[in-house]
Amino acid sequence: MPDSFPGVLVLCTGNSARSILGEAMLATLGAGRLRAYSAGSKPKGVPHPGALRLLARRGIDTAAFSSKSWNTFTAPGAPRIDVAITVCDNAAQESCPVFIGAPVKGHWGLPDPADVHGTDADVDAAFEATWQALEVRVHRLLAARFEDMTQAKLAEFLSAIGQMDSAA
Repeated sequence: MPDSFPGVLVLCTGNSARSILGEAMLATLGAGRLRAYSAGSKPKGVPHPGALRLLARRGIDTAAFSSKSWNTFTAPGAPRIDVAITVCDNAAQESCPVFIGAPVKGHWGLPDPADVHGTDADVDAAFEATWQALEVRVHRLLAARFEDMTQAKLAEFLSAIGQMDSAA
């Protein structure tokens, strides 16, 4: 993917569930338009099994997904990040590192499906609900020419998306 495409980093504390889903969805729906990544402030080390099951059910190859630190994107030679979206309230309140590219930041808080315990069916239902809520937001982002917005307009737009009702 050319570096000229905007880099979008989806952040969460553990980088095992919501941010992994966000990266997968942005990479799939935004293919040819953006570069998608995910990371966490305190990565769990591996993606949540529920996230991997959901991606596999949707025909998305899970091999490329890993739970990694957001520091991966601060080092020299790291991909340029133009947009950083937090999907959990904890990560939104943490001090983000300085990313190369000084990204526009947005917050799209979503319930953590990794907090659901029970049968695989219970966990899978929680991951599906998170996917659907995230999908509404990603479609809204991609429906606009966000790449052409000023940083101030993009920040306002990301905030408006974050305020969307998940059932919209």
